[in-house]
Amino acid sequence: VQLQASGGGLVQAGGSLRLSCAAFGRTFSNYYMGWFRQASGKEREFVAAIRWIGGSTYYADAVKGRFTLSRDSAKVTVYLQMNSLKPEDTAVYYCAADYNIILSTVRRSSSYDYWGQGTQVTVSS
Repeated sequence: VQLQASGGGLVQAGGSLRLSCAAFGRTFSNYYMGWFRQASGKEREFVAAIRWIGGSTYYADAVKGRFTLSRDSAKVTVYLQMNSLKPEDTAVYYCAADYNIILSTVRRSSSYDYWGQGTQVTVSS
């Protein structure tokens, strides 16, 4: 599976961006796709994830209510709509995927074997 992320950029605080992550190659029915981010000098942290079957979504507390994750099954693509962006959202954002993830571990980066390249999101104050 190959993941291709896009959509990062520079935006002012309060603005919006939409990230996309398209999956290519082998796909599997019961899989999760997620987003993680890593700010300079910090560890990678969970942002959001979606279960492909059923579309259940999971969010980090820091982004809940501001970010929305959705999927397009035909395009095998997930979208992370980021609204009300804050300077602390500045980071490199990575999409990830894997199947048969135990729900209790969906927020762990170690649960995902497939990763896309990062896309930079910079929010200016």
